[in-house]
Amino acid sequence: MEQRISLVTLGVNDLARARAFYEALGWRGAQQPDDEIVFFQAGGMVFGLWTALGGHGAPGIELAHNVRSQDEVDTLLLAAQHAGGTIQRPAARADWGGYTGAFADPDGYVWEVAHNPAWTLTADGSVRLP
Repeated sequence: MEQRISLVTLGVNDLARARAFYEALGWRGAQQPDDEIVFFQAGGMVFGLWTALGGHGAPGIELAHNVRSQDEVDTLLLAAQHAGGTIQRPAARADWGGYTGAFADPDGYVWEVAHNPAWTLTADGSVRLP
């Protein structure tokens, strides 16, 4: 696993309210592919807001580590399990076109591991929205 975070996602109760709050603070360029999630480019990573109904993981926050291939998703989930983590979502094709799974570390923090072919993952690990 490369030492980086690709995405931090906060679980929110009201997506429109949460988006409006961050936009009032000056966040710009929101991408909202559906009624469940909003993404903001945040330097070399992405910040997301995800409705509690649409979310899949930790109550409140989920970290993500994007990788360059589907095989890397499987490999990283297996490595996390061998290191003492717990698989929260087995790797599977996602309805948004990627491949994703998730593990929890020994303290219960959830990490999504994803290959998103629509996002650019640069050589230094930075993630860029389309």
